[in-house]
Amino acid sequence: MSNEVHYGDYLQLNKILGAQDPESFRRGEPAHDEMLFIVIHQAYELWFKQLLFETESVIRIMQQPSLNDNSPELQTVVHRLARCGTILKVLVHQIDIMETMTPMDFLDFRDMLRPASGFQSWQFKLLEARLGLKFQHRYGQEYYISQLRQPEIDIIKTAEREPSLLQQVNSWLERMPFGEGFWTGYRQRYQESLADNEKSNLELFDRIFFGDALPEGPSGEGRSLSSPACRAALFIMLYRGYPILQLPFQVLNQLLEIDEQLSTWRYRHMSMVHRMIGTRIGTGGSTGKDYLGAALNKHHLFKEIAALTSFLIERKRLPQLDADVERRLGFVSVSKNF
Repeated sequence: MSNEVHYGDYLQLNKILGAQDPESFRRGEPAHDEMLFIVIHQAYELWFKQLLFETESVIRIMQQPSLNDNSPELQTVVHRLARCGTILKVLVHQIDIMETMTPMDFLDFRDMLRPASGFQSWQFKLLEARLGLKFQHRYGQEYYISQLRQPEIDIIKTAEREPSLLQQVNSWLERMPFGEGFWTGYRQRYQESLADNEKSNLELFDRIFFGDALPEGPSGEGRSLSSPACRAALFIMLYRGYPILQLPFQVLNQLLEIDEQLSTWRYRHMSMVHRMIGTRIGTGGSTGKDYLGAALNKHHLFKEIAALTSFLIERKRLPQLDADVERRLGFVSVSKNF
């Protein structure tokens, strides 16, 4: 019995390359650009599958109750989050290919697609949920699953009940031991750094870093990061030069990169839709550009981490850490007799 693996069999190319069946061709009115439209969206769904695969692996690692902040496991988290950011850049660049299709090219087959719509991409909604987008923070809550089939709705609703990546990040930050004793001095230095028209930031500082566990945020939405988690994240940003904080800082930075690339993709998608159909209603019944613009403004997954930059101060103003904390933040020297 041969164990040889053939390229086409391994990749199941017969299935993949046979999965393009343009509607316009089936109706005897072939529209050339429909093939491009199908391939682009199939590629999106494959990349969504990979993003979900990477995200789930990161969540499993971060669920560990004793995750070492200077460990191979955290290095793996950074690596896989960086991969997600790179994949999202590819998704953004795929719009460049899509935009080689003109609005008139799209009109050749657009009406044949109804009511199919990218809004029916259950994988993307699942990805948002696993990354940390809560139902109550979604734009158009009454509409976002209305176009899905029941098995797809069940998958998303189950995911919304499970701990997301953002929730795991919150738990991971809460158990970080550094920086608990220096916040009074830091608050004073932060206050001194504020301009006259920034004094309201001090009230926000107290609410974010010393409020209840998960109080209401400044915009009226519930928070995802607790005050202890916010203090730990800010401490990481302030003292990221210390060896033990370099990997945690990269985790935070990669999360922000993912959020930025998702926002860039949403913006490019919105602009492309406006270019293609103007103000017309989407094939799935959404308001098209208006819906995408509202989702762009509301669906920032890690905005609470991004907002912490408002509370940074200059390096020369940073409080000097005591010797014990500095020792814990450095690499532990190993005895030559080891």
